[in-house]
Amino acid sequence: MSDISFVRTEMLPEQDPPASEVGALGWAKHNLFSGAMNSALTVFSILGIYYVLAALVPWAWSPTWNATSLAGCREILHDLGREGHFSGACWGVINDRWVQLFMGFYPPEHYWRPIAAFILLGVALSPVLFSDQVPAKLIWFTGLYPFLMPWLLWGGSIWVPLMVLAGFVIAYAVYRFTLDKMSELIALIAAVIVAVVWWLFLMGPIAEFVFNIIPIGMEAVGSRKFGGMMLSLTIGVVAIGFSLPIGVVLALGRQSDLLIVKALCVGFIEFIRGVPLITLLFVASTLLNIFMPPGTNFDIIMRVIIMATLFASAYMAEVIRGGLAALPTGQYEGADSLGLDYWQAQRLIIMPQALKISIPGIVSTFIGLFKDTTLVSVIGLLDPLGLSNGIRANAEWNGVVWELYGFIALMFFVFCFSMSRYSMYLERKLQTGHR
Repeated sequence: MSDISFVRTEMLPEQDPPASEVGALGWAKHNLFSGAMNSALTVFSILGIYYVLAALVPWAWSPTWNATSLAGCREILHDLGREGHFSGACWGVINDRWVQLFMGFYPPEHYWRPIAAFILLGVALSPVLFSDQVPAKLIWFTGLYPFLMPWLLWGGSIWVPLMVLAGFVIAYAVYRFTLDKMSELIALIAAVIVAVVWWLFLMGPIAEFVFNIIPIGMEAVGSRKFGGMMLSLTIGVVAIGFSLPIGVVLALGRQSDLLIVKALCVGFIEFIRGVPLITLLFVASTLLNIFMPPGTNFDIIMRVIIMATLFASAYMAEVIRGGLAALPTGQYEGADSLGLDYWQAQRLIIMPQALKISIPGIVSTFIGLFKDTTLVSVIGLLDPLGLSNGIRANAEWNGVVWELYGFIALMFFVFCFSMSRYSMYLERKLQTGHR
């Protein structure tokens, strides 16, 4: 009887994997056609996409960019043998009014001012968004930018933003001086009172007096000339910038052991979350001036920014409170064991972790707030949607709808998608996942 070996004694040459298991074909097999139901859904989806694109692409591919009216668009399409309301898009309205959709009625000779303001915005945000890729000293410009931006956009005396900045300097000086003699809470209250008195009663006369001596400024531009994407960006950027720190304070206040502080924070958050933003905008438009000192002319855009900031802050507080609640108790106990006081623990241990956990919710709130800026059209401000109504009321473009709304949607999508992608980049960078 001969010996039979069941173990191969030589190595076989490597073979390529089956073509149906790798590459695009393999991906489609495992993801699109892995079963009868999956295959049927894939086929129906492909048919649906085909019918949508078959109608949308010929409509969008329309050589009407040089048309000067809706009638001109229809003549161009008629010459191409394309008849009917949906035979082709009238892109001439975008070519004719794109500047207005971005700048509103801002004086053309001053277009450089909002352009410079938003370019400098990118410079100011770079130390915050990309801290490891830009010089650390650039953070000083970030701190000064909130006072530079309003002056560039609205113009007027340069001494007004400088006096606003002086209010913070005076408040800090009062805080440091009082802290050596009294408790931290009393020093903080004294600093806030001094700053409010400075801004409400002393800043205006002093700024006017200095301007009469040293007249440095730019031509003023009224808020009613603001409009388009510039208005939405102005409201959105300022509200986003202020809502995050206010939301942090409200979240900490809601978890405070001090009964009065907790009650105030809970009352504010629940009230704001229970009222529609459009109601707050009407309050900003009609009632907010009543609560100001007599003779105060409170700018309409500033009123809207205040209400939008307060609205976003309430939602931001709940997002951050969720991040704080997600931290294990050991983090708080570890901070106590190191001998850190409350604010040191929050700044060095608790809040950095809570904010990392809350990144998706924070960015979602930012995106929602930016899109909600279109609601200002109900109080007479000309955001992109408000401008589109005015453009369609013009006899030349009466009847153009989808082109304007599509272009506005594209503008908002670019900004919102950019925020979303940065959120994903930040999550990967900080490694917020729990492993």
